[in-house]
This record gives sequence, structure tokens and C-alpha cells, in this order.
Amino acid sequence: MKRVSFVALCVVALSVVLFSGESRMAEAVTCNPTELSPCLSAFTSSSPPSAACCSKLKAQKPCLCGYIKNPSLKQYVNSPNAKKVASTCGVTYPKC
Repeated sequence: MKRVSFVALCVVALSVVLFSGESRMAEAVTCNPTELSPCLSAFTSSSPPSAACCSKLKAQKPCLCGYIKNPSLKQYVNSPNAKKVASTCGVTYPKC
């Protein structure tokens, strides 16, 4: 009985370690506004976003507040079209 409890405890501990490592790796996003280049035409016109744009926008979501606060990027990322693109891509537009 003690052996079964020990094995169960080891499995639980290993699961915790593995899943906590995955979440840390998922949080590590390199903020690079050029990653949003597939979205430029959608941000600046009424064209719909491409699949590549949506993919990049989802990946860069943790960076959006930083982009909005950047005076050089704000005009693109904070535009009505950018908000529409985010909505179309299923990305919640941040409140910064």
C-alpha cells in the first residue's frame, strides 16, 4: 500500500513540474512589432485580416499594451481598423 501511495505521489509531482514548465514556456513571448507585418494592410485599410495576421496577433497579444503606449506604433495598433482586426481574429483588445 505504501508503495502505491509513493508512486502516486511521484506521478502527481512529475505532472506538476511538467505542466508548470509548459506554462512558463508559453508565457515567454518576444515582443517584436515587425511580427505584426502581415496585419499592416488590415490595420491601414478595410481589408480583412489574413490567417497569418491572426496567428501573429494572437502570439503578440501580451505585447499589445506596450505597442499601444509606443508613440511610433500607437497610430497603427490603436486604430479602429486594428480593433476590428483583433475582433475578427478573436483576440480580446486590451484595456491598458
